[in-house]
Amino acid sequence: MVKQSAAPATAWAFRARFRRGAFGWRGTQLATSRLSEALSEIRAVARHDPAAAGEGAVLLLEKLSPALSQVDNSSGTLGSATYSAIQELVPIIAGAPVSIPVRKKWLERLFEAIQEDDPPYIESLGERWGDLCRTPKLASAWADELLPTLLRVQQDRENGIYAFFSGTSLCYSALFKAGRHDELLELLATDPRPIWPYLVWGAHVLVARGQVDQAIAYVRERAGSTTSEETVAHFAENALLKAGRRAEAFDQYALLANQANSNLARFRAIAKKYPELAPDKLLGFLVASTPGEPGKWFATAKTLKLFDQATSLAWASPCDPKTLTRAARDHLVSHPMFAMQSALAALHWISMGYGYELTGLDVLEACRLATEAACCANQVAQAEDVIKQVLALDRPRAPWMRQSLGIGTSPPGGPQRT
Repeated sequence: MVKQSAAPATAWAFRARFRRGAFGWRGTQLATSRLSEALSEIRAVARHDPAAAGEGAVLLLEKLSPALSQVDNSSGTLGSATYSAIQELVPIIAGAPVSIPVRKKWLERLFEAIQEDDPPYIESLGERWGDLCRTPKLASAWADELLPTLLRVQQDRENGIYAFFSGTSLCYSALFKAGRHDELLELLATDPRPIWPYLVWGAHVLVARGQVDQAIAYVRERAGSTTSEETVAHFAENALLKAGRRAEAFDQYALLANQANSNLARFRAIAKKYPELAPDKLLGFLVASTPGEPGKWFATAKTLKLFDQATSLAWASPCDPKTLTRAARDHLVSHPMFAMQSALAALHWISMGYGYELTGLDVLEACRLATEAACCANQVAQAEDVIKQVLALDRPRAPWMRQSLGIGTSPPGGPQRT
Protein backbone atom coordinates (compact mmCIF):
# COMPACT_ATOMS: atom_id res chain seq x y z
CA MET A 1 0.00 0.00 0.00
CA VAL A 2 1.35 3.42 -1.00
CA LYS A 3 1.68 5.76 1.93
CA GLN A 4 -0.30 8.96 1.53
CA SER A 5 1.39 12.23 2.29
CA ALA A 6 1.10 15.94 1.84
CA ALA A 7 2.56 17.19 -1.41
CA PRO A 8 6.03 18.58 -0.71
CA ALA A 9 7.17 21.95 -2.02
CA THR A 10 9.07 21.78 -5.31
CA ALA A 11 10.95 24.56 -7.08
CA TRP A 12 9.17 24.36 -10.44
CA ALA A 13 11.00 26.00 -13.32
CA PHE A 14 7.76 26.55 -15.22
CA ARG A 15 6.31 28.74 -12.45
CA ALA A 16 8.12 31.86 -13.66
CA ARG A 17 7.49 31.08 -17.33
CA PHE A 18 3.71 30.94 -16.84
CA ARG A 19 3.17 34.22 -15.03
CA ARG A 20 0.03 36.19 -15.91
CA GLY A 21 0.18 37.63 -19.44
CA ALA A 22 3.54 35.96 -20.07
CA PHE A 23 2.87 35.43 -23.78
CA GLY A 24 1.97 38.09 -26.33
CA TRP A 25 -0.46 38.08 -29.24
CA ARG A 26 1.90 36.12 -31.46
CA GLY A 27 3.16 33.85 -28.71
CA THR A 28 1.52 30.60 -29.85
CA GLN A 29 4.76 28.86 -30.78
CA LEU A 30 6.60 29.97 -27.65
CA ALA A 31 3.67 29.10 -25.39
CA THR A 32 3.34 25.64 -26.94
CA SER A 33 7.05 25.06 -26.46
CA ARG A 34 6.91 26.23 -22.82
CA LEU A 35 3.93 23.96 -22.19
CA SER A 36 5.84 20.99 -23.56
CA GLU A 37 8.78 21.84 -21.28
CA ALA A 38 6.48 22.09 -18.26
CA LEU A 39 4.94 18.70 -19.00
CA SER A 40 8.41 17.18 -19.31
CA GLU A 41 9.37 18.68 -15.96
CA ILE A 42 6.28 17.23 -14.28
CA ARG A 43 6.82 13.83 -15.90
CA ALA A 44 10.39 13.73 -14.60
CA VAL A 45 9.26 14.46 -11.03
CA ALA A 46 6.43 11.91 -11.29
CA ARG A 47 8.95 9.09 -11.76
CA HIS A 48 10.26 9.44 -8.22
CA ASP A 49 7.72 11.63 -6.39
CA PRO A 50 4.13 11.30 -7.68
CA ALA A 51 2.73 13.47 -4.88
CA ALA A 52 4.97 16.38 -5.84
CA ALA A 53 4.10 15.82 -9.49
CA GLY A 54 0.41 16.10 -8.61
CA GLU A 55 1.05 19.44 -6.94
CA GLY A 56 2.96 20.59 -10.02
CA ALA A 57 0.12 19.53 -12.30
CA VAL A 58 -2.40 21.53 -10.23
CA LEU A 59 -0.09 24.55 -10.28
CA LEU A 60 0.34 24.41 -14.05
CA LEU A 61 -3.41 24.16 -14.63
CA GLU A 62 -3.95 27.16 -12.37
CA LYS A 63 -1.50 29.21 -14.38
CA LEU A 64 -2.51 28.24 -17.92
CA SER A 65 -5.37 30.64 -18.67
CA PRO A 66 -3.84 33.74 -17.03
CA ALA A 67 -0.55 33.12 -18.85
CA LEU A 68 -2.18 32.52 -22.24
CA SER A 69 -4.89 35.17 -22.03
CA GLN A 70 -3.29 37.50 -24.59
CA VAL A 71 -2.32 34.89 -27.20
CA ASP A 72 -4.09 34.73 -30.55
CA ASN A 73 -5.49 31.20 -30.71
CA SER A 74 -7.45 31.58 -33.94
CA SER A 75 -5.50 28.69 -35.46
CA GLY A 76 -6.59 26.35 -32.66
CA THR A 77 -3.03 25.11 -32.15
CA LEU A 78 -2.75 26.28 -28.56
CA GLY A 79 -6.22 25.02 -27.70
CA SER A 80 -5.29 21.55 -28.94
CA ALA A 81 -2.03 21.65 -26.99
CA THR A 82 -3.73 22.62 -23.73
CA TYR A 83 -6.43 19.97 -24.21
CA SER A 84 -3.76 17.30 -24.68
CA ALA A 85 -1.93 18.62 -21.62
CA ILE A 86 -5.09 18.25 -19.51
CA GLN A 87 -5.53 14.65 -20.63
CA GLU A 88 -1.99 13.95 -19.45
CA LEU A 89 -2.16 15.90 -16.20
CA VAL A 90 -5.47 14.51 -14.90
CA PRO A 91 -4.12 10.96 -14.30
CA ILE A 92 -1.11 12.44 -12.50
CA ILE A 93 -3.37 14.40 -10.15
CA ALA A 94 -5.86 11.57 -9.74
CA GLY A 95 -3.15 9.02 -9.00
CA ALA A 96 -1.10 11.13 -6.60
CA PRO A 97 -0.83 9.43 -3.16
CA VAL A 98 -1.89 12.38 -1.03
CA SER A 99 -4.19 12.76 1.96
CA ILE A 100 -7.86 13.65 1.59
CA PRO A 101 -7.31 17.20 2.97
CA VAL A 102 -4.60 17.81 0.36
CA ARG A 103 -6.82 16.50 -2.44
CA LYS A 104 -9.70 18.66 -1.25
CA LYS A 105 -7.44 21.69 -1.37
CA TRP A 106 -6.31 20.78 -4.90
CA LEU A 107 -9.91 20.51 -6.05
CA GLU A 108 -10.78 23.88 -4.53
CA ARG A 109 -7.86 25.47 -6.36
CA LEU A 110 -8.81 23.84 -9.65
CA PHE A 111 -12.46 24.84 -9.23
CA GLU A 112 -11.37 28.44 -8.73
CA ALA A 113 -9.20 28.21 -11.84
CA ILE A 114 -12.16 26.95 -13.88
CA GLN A 115 -14.28 29.89 -12.69
CA GLU A 116 -11.61 32.30 -13.95
CA ASP A 117 -10.88 30.37 -17.14
CA ASP A 118 -11.07 33.17 -19.72
CA PRO A 119 -10.36 32.44 -22.49
CA PRO A 120 -11.46 28.84 -21.81
CA TYR A 121 -8.31 26.76 -22.00
CA ILE A 122 -9.07 24.33 -19.16
CA GLU A 123 -12.84 23.90 -19.45
CA SER A 124 -12.40 20.23 -20.44
CA LEU A 125 -11.08 19.65 -16.91
CA GLY A 126 -14.69 19.56 -15.75
CA GLU A 127 -15.34 16.40 -17.76
CA ARG A 128 -12.74 14.64 -15.61
CA TRP A 129 -13.85 15.98 -12.25
CA GLY A 130 -14.95 12.59 -11.00
CA ASP A 131 -11.50 11.18 -11.76
CA LEU A 132 -9.88 14.07 -9.90
CA CYS A 133 -12.06 13.37 -6.87
CA ARG A 134 -10.73 9.80 -6.97
CA THR A 135 -13.23 8.41 -4.44
CA PRO A 136 -17.02 8.16 -4.76
CA LYS A 137 -17.40 9.79 -1.36
CA LEU A 138 -15.49 12.92 -2.32
CA ALA A 139 -17.23 13.03 -5.68
CA SER A 140 -20.61 12.83 -3.97
CA ALA A 141 -19.68 15.72 -1.69
CA TRP A 142 -18.81 17.85 -4.72
CA ALA A 143 -22.05 16.88 -6.43
CA ASP A 144 -23.99 18.03 -3.37
CA GLU A 145 -22.16 21.35 -3.44
CA LEU A 146 -22.73 21.96 -7.17
CA LEU A 147 -26.32 20.70 -7.51
CA PRO A 148 -28.20 23.68 -6.00
CA THR A 149 -26.63 26.14 -8.44
CA LEU A 150 -27.12 23.83 -11.39
CA LEU A 151 -30.80 23.30 -10.54
CA ARG A 152 -31.37 27.07 -10.34
CA VAL A 153 -29.69 27.54 -13.71
CA GLN A 154 -31.80 24.84 -15.32
CA GLN A 155 -34.96 26.35 -13.86
CA ASP A 156 -34.04 29.69 -15.41
CA ARG A 157 -33.49 28.00 -18.74
CA GLU A 158 -36.88 26.31 -18.54
CA ASN A 159 -38.36 29.78 -18.07
CA GLY A 160 -36.63 31.04 -21.20
CA ILE A 161 -33.91 32.94 -19.34
CA TYR A 162 -30.35 32.56 -20.59
CA ALA A 163 -28.25 31.02 -17.84
CA PHE A 164 -24.90 29.27 -17.69
CA PHE A 165 -22.97 27.52 -14.94
CA SER A 166 -19.31 26.62 -15.47
CA GLY A 167 -19.68 23.83 -12.94
CA THR A 168 -22.25 21.86 -14.95
CA SER A 169 -19.82 19.33 -16.42
CA LEU A 170 -18.18 19.00 -13.01
CA CYS A 171 -21.51 18.15 -11.42
CA TYR A 172 -22.41 15.48 -13.98
CA SER A 173 -18.93 13.96 -13.74
CA ALA A 174 -19.10 13.92 -9.94
CA LEU A 175 -22.55 12.32 -9.95
CA PHE A 176 -21.33 9.62 -12.29
CA LYS A 177 -18.25 8.89 -10.17
CA ALA A 178 -20.41 8.79 -7.04
CA GLY A 179 -22.67 6.17 -8.62
CA ARG A 180 -25.70 8.45 -8.40
CA HIS A 181 -26.82 7.42 -11.87
CA ASP A 182 -30.58 7.70 -11.49
CA GLU A 183 -30.18 11.20 -10.12
CA LEU A 184 -27.94 12.09 -13.06
CA LEU A 185 -30.55 10.93 -15.59
CA GLU A 186 -33.30 12.81 -13.78
CA LEU A 187 -31.18 15.96 -13.81
CA LEU A 188 -30.58 15.65 -17.53
CA ALA A 189 -34.29 15.16 -18.14
CA THR A 190 -34.96 18.59 -16.63
CA ASP A 191 -32.62 20.31 -19.09
CA PRO A 192 -34.71 21.43 -22.10
CA ARG A 193 -31.73 21.58 -24.47
CA PRO A 194 -28.67 19.77 -23.08
CA ILE A 195 -25.52 20.29 -25.09
CA TRP A 196 -23.29 17.33 -25.95
CA PRO A 197 -20.84 17.59 -22.99
CA TYR A 198 -23.82 17.21 -20.63
CA LEU A 199 -25.93 14.80 -22.68
CA VAL A 200 -23.12 12.29 -23.05
CA TRP A 201 -23.19 11.61 -19.30
CA GLY A 202 -26.62 10.05 -19.68
CA ALA A 203 -25.19 7.77 -22.34
CA HIS A 204 -22.27 6.90 -20.03
CA VAL A 205 -24.79 5.75 -17.43
CA LEU A 206 -26.47 3.45 -19.93
CA VAL A 207 -23.11 2.02 -21.01
CA ALA A 208 -22.18 1.41 -17.37
CA ARG A 209 -25.39 -0.58 -17.06
CA GLY A 210 -24.47 -2.67 -20.09
CA GLN A 211 -27.08 -1.02 -22.31
CA VAL A 212 -24.77 -0.11 -25.17
CA ASP A 213 -27.35 -0.10 -27.96
CA GLN A 214 -29.69 2.01 -25.86
CA ALA A 215 -26.85 4.45 -25.14
CA ILE A 216 -26.11 4.90 -28.83
CA ALA A 217 -29.80 5.37 -29.59
CA TYR A 218 -30.02 7.86 -26.71
CA VAL A 219 -27.34 10.16 -28.10
CA ARG A 220 -28.60 9.82 -31.66
CA GLU A 221 -32.11 10.84 -30.67
CA ARG A 222 -31.22 13.65 -28.28
CA ALA A 223 -28.07 15.17 -29.82
CA GLY A 224 -28.92 18.58 -31.23
CA SER A 225 -28.05 20.04 -34.59
CA THR A 226 -24.86 21.52 -33.15
CA THR A 227 -23.48 18.04 -32.46
CA SER A 228 -21.57 16.63 -35.42
CA GLU A 229 -22.09 13.14 -36.75
CA GLU A 230 -18.40 12.52 -36.10
CA THR A 231 -18.86 13.24 -32.38
CA VAL A 232 -21.75 10.77 -32.10
CA ALA A 233 -19.79 8.18 -34.12
CA HIS A 234 -16.78 8.60 -31.83
CA PHE A 235 -18.90 7.88 -28.77
CA ALA A 236 -20.61 4.90 -30.42
CA GLU A 237 -17.33 3.39 -31.56
CA ASN A 238 -15.76 3.66 -28.10
CA ALA A 239 -18.85 2.19 -26.45
CA LEU A 240 -18.84 -0.81 -28.77
CA LEU A 241 -15.10 -1.32 -28.37
CA LYS A 242 -15.40 -1.33 -24.57
CA ALA A 243 -18.18 -3.89 -24.91
CA GLY A 244 -15.93 -6.13 -26.99
CA ARG A 245 -18.04 -5.66 -30.12
CA ARG A 246 -15.07 -4.80 -32.30
CA ALA A 247 -16.42 -5.88 -35.67
CA GLU A 248 -19.52 -3.71 -35.24
CA ALA A 249 -17.44 -0.77 -34.09
CA PHE A 250 -15.23 -0.99 -37.15
CA ASP A 251 -17.93 -1.66 -39.74
CA GLN A 252 -20.37 0.97 -38.51
CA TYR A 253 -18.30 3.80 -37.05
CA ALA A 254 -14.54 3.58 -37.64
CA LEU A 255 -14.50 5.66 -40.82
CA LEU A 256 -16.67 8.46 -39.49
CA ALA A 257 -15.21 8.51 -35.98
CA ASN A 258 -11.57 8.75 -37.03
CA GLN A 259 -11.32 11.87 -39.13
CA ALA A 260 -7.82 13.37 -39.37
CA ASN A 261 -5.82 16.08 -41.11
CA SER A 262 -4.23 13.58 -43.50
CA ASN A 263 -4.93 10.14 -44.90
CA LEU A 264 -1.86 8.76 -43.13
CA ALA A 265 -3.01 10.15 -39.78
CA ARG A 266 -6.43 8.63 -40.38
CA PHE A 267 -4.90 5.24 -41.18
CA ARG A 268 -2.77 5.34 -38.03
CA ALA A 269 -5.69 6.35 -35.82
CA ILE A 270 -7.75 3.39 -37.01
CA ALA A 271 -4.80 0.97 -36.99
CA LYS A 272 -4.10 1.88 -33.35
CA LYS A 273 -7.65 0.96 -32.35
CA TYR A 274 -7.80 -2.19 -34.47
CA PRO A 275 -4.34 -3.82 -34.35
CA GLU A 276 -5.89 -7.12 -35.44
CA LEU A 277 -6.34 -5.75 -38.96
CA ALA A 278 -3.45 -6.33 -41.37
CA PRO A 279 -2.12 -3.02 -42.77
CA ASP A 280 -2.78 -3.99 -46.39
CA LYS A 281 -6.37 -5.01 -45.60
CA LEU A 282 -7.03 -1.81 -43.68
CA LEU A 283 -5.53 0.28 -46.46
CA GLY A 284 -7.71 -1.49 -49.01
CA PHE A 285 -10.77 -0.72 -46.91
CA LEU A 286 -9.84 2.96 -46.69
CA VAL A 287 -9.15 3.20 -50.41
CA ALA A 288 -12.59 1.71 -51.10
CA SER A 289 -14.12 4.36 -48.84
CA THR A 290 -13.02 7.12 -51.25
CA PRO A 291 -14.28 5.90 -54.62
CA GLY A 292 -12.72 7.60 -57.60
CA GLU A 293 -9.75 8.90 -55.59
CA PRO A 294 -7.44 5.94 -54.89
CA GLY A 295 -4.39 7.99 -55.86
CA LYS A 296 -4.81 10.09 -52.72
CA TRP A 297 -3.72 7.05 -50.70
CA PHE A 298 -0.41 6.65 -52.56
CA ALA A 299 1.65 8.50 -49.95
CA THR A 300 0.10 6.43 -47.15
CA ALA A 301 0.89 3.15 -48.90
CA LYS A 302 4.43 4.31 -49.63
CA THR A 303 5.05 5.33 -46.01
CA LEU A 304 3.77 1.93 -44.85
CA LYS A 305 6.17 0.25 -47.32
CA LEU A 306 3.28 -1.40 -49.12
CA PHE A 307 5.00 -0.85 -52.43
CA ASP A 308 2.83 -3.08 -54.61
CA GLN A 309 -0.30 -1.30 -53.41
CA ALA A 310 1.41 2.06 -53.75
CA THR A 311 2.32 1.30 -57.36
CA SER A 312 -1.27 0.36 -58.19
CA LEU A 313 -2.57 3.50 -56.50
CA ALA A 314 -0.09 5.70 -58.36
CA TRP A 315 -1.62 4.66 -61.68
CA ALA A 316 -5.24 4.29 -60.56
CA SER A 317 -6.15 7.98 -60.41
CA PRO A 318 -4.35 11.35 -60.52
CA CYS A 319 -1.47 11.74 -58.07
CA ASP A 320 0.63 14.81 -57.42
CA PRO A 321 3.61 14.43 -59.81
CA LYS A 322 5.99 15.99 -57.31
CA THR A 323 4.96 13.47 -54.65
CA LEU A 324 5.59 10.65 -57.12
CA THR A 325 8.97 12.07 -58.12
CA ARG A 326 10.07 12.37 -54.49
CA ALA A 327 9.06 8.76 -53.90
CA ALA A 328 11.14 7.70 -56.91
CA ARG A 329 14.16 9.63 -55.67
CA ASP A 330 13.90 8.28 -52.11
CA HIS A 331 13.62 4.64 -53.23
CA LEU A 332 15.90 4.63 -56.25
CA VAL A 333 18.44 2.35 -54.60
CA SER A 334 16.36 0.38 -52.11
CA HIS A 335 13.35 -0.37 -54.36
CA PRO A 336 14.24 0.43 -57.98
CA MET A 337 11.12 -1.17 -59.49
CA PHE A 338 8.88 0.94 -57.29
CA ALA A 339 11.00 4.01 -58.03
CA MET A 340 10.67 3.38 -61.77
CA GLN A 341 6.90 3.02 -61.59
CA SER A 342 6.60 6.15 -59.45
CA ALA A 343 8.67 8.23 -61.87
CA LEU A 344 6.79 6.90 -64.90
CA ALA A 345 3.48 7.64 -63.19
CA ALA A 346 4.70 11.18 -62.52
CA LEU A 347 5.44 11.63 -66.24
CA HIS A 348 2.05 10.14 -67.10
CA TRP A 349 0.07 12.52 -64.90
CA ILE A 350 2.12 15.52 -66.02
CA SER A 351 1.35 14.66 -69.64
CA MET A 352 -2.36 14.43 -68.82
CA GLY A 353 -2.37 17.96 -67.40
CA TYR A 354 -2.15 17.33 -63.67
CA GLY A 355 0.17 19.03 -61.20
CA TYR A 356 0.75 22.54 -59.91
CA GLU A 357 3.51 25.03 -60.69
CA LEU A 358 5.54 22.53 -62.68
CA THR A 359 8.63 23.51 -64.65
CA GLY A 360 10.80 21.81 -67.21
CA LEU A 361 13.09 20.73 -64.39
CA ASP A 362 10.29 18.60 -62.97
CA VAL A 363 9.97 16.79 -66.28
CA LEU A 364 13.73 16.29 -66.57
CA GLU A 365 13.98 14.96 -63.01
CA ALA A 366 11.11 12.49 -63.44
CA CYS A 367 12.55 11.24 -66.74
CA ARG A 368 16.03 10.88 -65.25
CA LEU A 369 14.78 8.94 -62.26
CA ALA A 370 12.64 6.67 -64.44
CA THR A 371 15.66 5.88 -66.63
CA GLU A 372 18.06 5.27 -63.75
CA ALA A 373 15.56 3.12 -61.85
CA ALA A 374 14.81 1.12 -65.01
CA CYS A 375 18.51 0.37 -65.40
CA CYS A 376 18.73 -0.82 -61.79
CA ALA A 377 15.62 -2.98 -62.21
CA ASN A 378 16.62 -4.30 -65.67
CA GLN A 379 13.42 -2.88 -67.14
CA VAL A 380 14.85 -0.39 -69.64
CA ALA A 381 12.69 -1.50 -72.58
CA GLN A 382 9.50 -1.26 -70.51
CA ALA A 383 10.38 2.22 -69.27
CA GLU A 384 11.20 3.43 -72.80
CA ASP A 385 7.84 2.18 -74.08
CA VAL A 386 5.94 4.01 -71.35
CA ILE A 387 7.88 7.23 -71.94
CA LYS A 388 7.05 7.07 -75.67
CA GLN A 389 3.37 6.76 -74.84
CA VAL A 390 3.60 9.63 -72.38
CA LEU A 391 5.13 11.91 -75.01
CA ALA A 392 2.43 11.10 -77.58
CA LEU A 393 1.17 14.28 -79.26
CA ASP A 394 -2.49 13.74 -78.30
CA ARG A 395 -1.78 14.37 -74.62
CA PRO A 396 -2.38 17.90 -73.25
CA ARG A 397 1.14 18.60 -72.03
CA ALA A 398 3.11 16.29 -74.32
CA PRO A 399 4.38 19.08 -76.62
CA TRP A 400 5.69 21.08 -73.67
CA MET A 401 7.26 17.97 -72.16
CA ARG A 402 9.01 17.17 -75.44
CA GLN A 403 10.35 20.71 -75.52
CA SER A 404 11.57 20.41 -71.93
CA LEU A 405 13.40 17.20 -72.83
CA GLY A 406 14.84 18.73 -76.01
CA ILE A 407 12.84 16.45 -78.29
CA GLY A 408 11.41 18.27 -81.32
CA THR A 409 9.43 21.49 -80.93
CA SER A 410 6.24 22.50 -79.16
CA PRO A 411 3.73 25.30 -79.49
CA PRO A 412 4.18 28.31 -77.23
CA GLY A 413 2.49 28.62 -73.87
CA GLY A 414 4.11 25.98 -71.65
CA PRO A 415 2.34 24.09 -68.91
CA GLN A 416 -0.99 25.21 -67.52
CA ARG A 417 -2.02 24.98 -63.90
CA THR A 418 -4.86 22.45 -63.47
